[in-house]
Amino acid sequence: MRAVFVTLEGGEGAGKTTQLALLAAGVEGRGWVAVTTREPGGTPLGARVRELLVRLGGDPPTPLAELLLYAADRAHHVETVIRPGLAVGRAVLCDRYADATEAYQGYGRGLPLAVVREVNRLATGGLRPHRTVVLDLSPEEGVRRSLERQRCGGGPREERFEAEAVAFHERVRAGYRAVAREDPERVRIVDASGTPVAVAERVWAEVEDLFARPGGLCPGLGAPDAGSGPSPR
Repeated sequence: MRAVFVTLEGGEGAGKTTQLALLAAGVEGRGWVAVTTREPGGTPLGARVRELLVRLGGDPPTPLAELLLYAADRAHHVETVIRPGLAVGRAVLCDRYADATEAYQGYGRGLPLAVVREVNRLATGGLRPHRTVVLDLSPEEGVRRSLERQRCGGGPREERFEAEAVAFHERVRAGYRAVAREDPERVRIVDASGTPVAVAERVWAEVEDLFARPGGLCPGLGAPDAGSGPSPR
């Protein structure tokens, strides 16, 4: 079955939610049916896991527990949302996926990359995106945007990741750049500064080739290249 799997990545406040909606509109304008989802929180189970992961509280998960919570959400999400969407030929567009775990829990928290990658491999079952777009923004600007959005929305003043030191966010940013260097064919870095429309144009330029034809076989669903390329993350 023809299908396309695209993920959007980036640090806090990079604009992934806005860009996901704009990308879905562009994809549907090309005649595709788009499935938009996110991690964590793309399923009812994931929504409960998300509360444990992103909210400030008196008993935050340890780095290893955090890694395993993300993996549990991802394993369920892949089997109940992503694979079913791909199996019927949809364009599945996801806000964060396995690269986020490598950037945040590997580079950000300092967990061994070999451990992070093995956990990701188990959680994804080998399913890799056709294309990953990393929205790149300075940590200071990203956290500022995120906190401003929360205040305007009447939400909490800050969540757990926004409360991290700038050094943590710098390590995450460096992690995404390392992922892109290792897999430049799949992972593209896009400047996330400027207006949402300007950023959307940059995003579209990096994925347009995937939607100019009926679709591509999705790795992990019987594609000839399912076993090629870097290890799933």
